[in-house]
Amino acid sequence: MSIIASAFADWREVREEYEEVRLAAYMLAEEATNGALLNARGRAAGIDPGSLFMGNERRARAYASPELLEHWEKHPRVTYAAFERQWVREREAEMGLAS
Repeated sequence: MSIIASAFADWREVREEYEEVRLAAYMLAEEATNGALLNARGRAAGIDPGSLFMGNERRARAYASPELLEHWEKHPRVTYAAFERQWVREREAEMGLAS
């Protein structure tokens, strides 16, 4: 397998794993907030509640309901970038490359 093919395979794997984590976090939050994920500003703007679990923190907090913000205090949202860094650290540790 080429270096590029290997990198793309790793990228697909981490994206799939992240999507599972993101979906589980969304479902947990939806249950904990009784579906109140967006504040009035987010509802008025037609924001997709699922998008609050991706991307930048500032945007997520701008549209999140008070209930969701409280939920995130106990269950912090995990961005793809943070998940990817952890994923790489775990793979490096498995291969004995961690410092």
